Amino acid sequence: MHVISRKVLNEFAKCNPNCTSGLQAWYREMKRGEFRSIEEVRRVFPTADKVGKLTVFNIGGNKARLIAAIHYNRGKVYVRAVLTHREYDRGNWKE
Repeated sequence: MHVISRKVLNEFAKCNPNCTSGLQAWYREMKRGEFRSIEEVRRVFPTADKVGKLTVFNIGGNKARLIAAIHYNRGKVYVRAVLTHREYDRGNWKE
């Protein structure tokens, strides 16, 4: 899969160093994968949840949430946001 954009991951990791290894692992697995559905994503990321058109991942032992739009037909993953739990719970990411 082609992940767009790694910059979002790096910026979050810079401010939240306890999530760095989790974000790196997510990126590595997502780049390596050739997912065709949410079911295939869940084989690698069992806690991934489909929320509307977006997919939410728990990062680093549930330290953060990564929200992505996955276009299976084009092999692209658009990282919409990486949030702390407090930010995620506010729900602004749904807009």
